[in-house]
Amino acid sequence: MTISTPSRGQMLLMTGGLLAIAATLRVSFTGAAPLLDMIRASYALTTAQTGLLTTLPLLAFAVVSPLVAGIARRYGMERSLAGAMLLMCFGIALRSVEGSVWLFSGTALIGCAIALGNVLLPGLIKRDFPGQVARLTGGYSLIMGTAAALGSALVVPVADAGFGWRGALLSVMIFPLLALLVWLPQCRRSVTASVTGSGALRQQSLWKSARAWQVTLFLGLNSLVYYVVIGWLPSILISHGYSEAHAGSLHGLLQLATAAPGILVPLLLHRLKDQRGIAVLVSLLCALSALGLWLMPGFASLWVVIFGLGSGATMILGLTFIGLRSGSAHQAAALSGMAQSVGYLLAACGPPGIGKIHDITGGWGLPLLAVALISLAMALAGGLAGRKGEISPH
Repeated sequence: MTISTPSRGQMLLMTGGLLAIAATLRVSFTGAAPLLDMIRASYALTTAQTGLLTTLPLLAFAVVSPLVAGIARRYGMERSLAGAMLLMCFGIALRSVEGSVWLFSGTALIGCAIALGNVLLPGLIKRDFPGQVARLTGGYSLIMGTAAALGSALVVPVADAGFGWRGALLSVMIFPLLALLVWLPQCRRSVTASVTGSGALRQQSLWKSARAWQVTLFLGLNSLVYYVVIGWLPSILISHGYSEAHAGSLHGLLQLATAAPGILVPLLLHRLKDQRGIAVLVSLLCALSALGLWLMPGFASLWVVIFGLGSGATMILGLTFIGLRSGSAHQAAALSGMAQSVGYLLAACGPPGIGKIHDITGGWGLPLLAVALISLAMALAGGLAGRKGEISPH
């Protein structure tokens, strides 16, 4: 394996490109949530059908994630990420074309593009920044959450300004376009191997590893509760009398809160011998906030912030576990593919399932109780995944 050693300037440019790509990995997806009621009215969709707009990308994550190592092996990690940004732009454009078929097709393509970024970024950090896994994971989580918050806060005003929901969704294309521009210089790097070698041959052994499954379930359950809440929060708030604009603002606040742990969690990780305690604690925050939204919706701002802090911290921990529990960049890429494939397949069941429960019960109490119980299961998985040590290479 030969990897050219980048200069300090190239490393800074690579870091900037990495963070620019991270900024696209939520906003292109979650920016649609505050507009779901407009979209549903426009196409006369049921609640469960509307939930597919959240589920399709998650299914794409599950299907595409195991294929990413092969794509990167053929084209290189850098070119694969550039291709992901191009695919994301195309999906955003297609999603904004009139017709429900294009809406769902574009959403699925966006999911495929996000899957490439989700899997490759942890492996790239492990390869090029092996001593800064926690710090850079926190950094790109911070940028990802901030960009998503900005998108959620702006899409409703853009739609109300006369551009409609299609124009508002199209406006988020600025994120992948800028990321592609910043990342293009990396496509000239001489990297002849990225996720190949013995690590690729050991990928199957991960499916027999209890530690790998614990990391997978922790990340997957986090994705499940996050995408349920991120997808249905505006509708939950509107059902309690909040305006669409206010619900959109709180939706943005939630995502801003998910970004905040990106500053604190990496600092804490350096002081901890293992991460069991913090994994359990932040998972319990998610459970508490779900119960709060159900029982005391008048304090929605508080519960939104608590959920954002909890889910943001669990996501950072889950992504950091990929690096900390792996012995090499190869194993990190394989574990990332496993965790995100199984995890997002699990998460894909959430939004339509919760939407169906809402349709049956006519309220959001039981769905929020379900989120709280799933968060308790996430605390258990986090307590196991947070133990110090690496996955056996077999």
